Amino acid sequence: MDAETFAVEAEIEQDHWWFRGRRALFRAEIARLDLPRDAAILDVGTSTGTNLRLLRDMGHVGVRALDSSQIAIDYVLQKGLGSVTNGDICAMPYPDNSFDLVLATDVIEHVDDDAGALREIRRVLRPGGHVIVTVPAFQSLWGLQDRVAHHKRRYRMAGLSDRLAGANLTIERKYYFNYLLFPAIWAARRLLDLSKSNIQSENQINTTWLNAILGAIFRFDVATAPLLRLPFGVSALVRAKKG
Repeated sequence: MDAETFAVEAEIEQDHWWFRGRRALFRAEIARLDLPRDAAILDVGTSTGTNLRLLRDMGHVGVRALDSSQIAIDYVLQKGLGSVTNGDICAMPYPDNSFDLVLATDVIEHVDDDAGALREIRRVLRPGGHVIVTVPAFQSLWGLQDRVAHHKRRYRMAGLSDRLAGANLTIERKYYFNYLLFPAIWAARRLLDLSKSNIQSENQINTTWLNAILGAIFRFDVATAPLLRLPFGVSALVRAKKG
């Protein structure tokens, strides 16, 4: 991502409606696995530390993190959220069979070889270990945030599932989320494109009252998306297992 985009994320991730709701979703998915506190967990593409905040709050102590941006790593260190290794998701500096859980949340869309990244995730997972992958969904939603974040693509569930299966990972759960705001986000992105806005991140478009309203909507969304399994959403989540 651009340095300015990292700066915006680092400033807002603790309280912004999207990051808070996303952490609630991940908390529920991780809790389903019933991992011990000392389970070996890797947060790959950790960015400015939002997942590290979650894992710390959940009491996990065997957490490691990897990111390819020194800018992002510096923000994590400034926040005191732990140490992060500078490295490439397609060539991770860890032995085979190292982790019980890998979080790859909104990272493989940044990678040219996303299939290779998933194979590398499988390599570092222990037999029976899990990966939770999230990605931006539906190319029709392509907009400012994709450009400033240097995304290579957005996904449909079928394509994402095929990539995971191609990496020899067995899918256990999959669903779209952020479905309630899908029409509003599509419209907002079209308006931003038409207006030629020079803002550095969509996350800057927020106020206290808007954050509260969108936060309530998104909390309901992430609580119901895994149950409803609707055929659309702004993002997609898959949990898969190494056999």
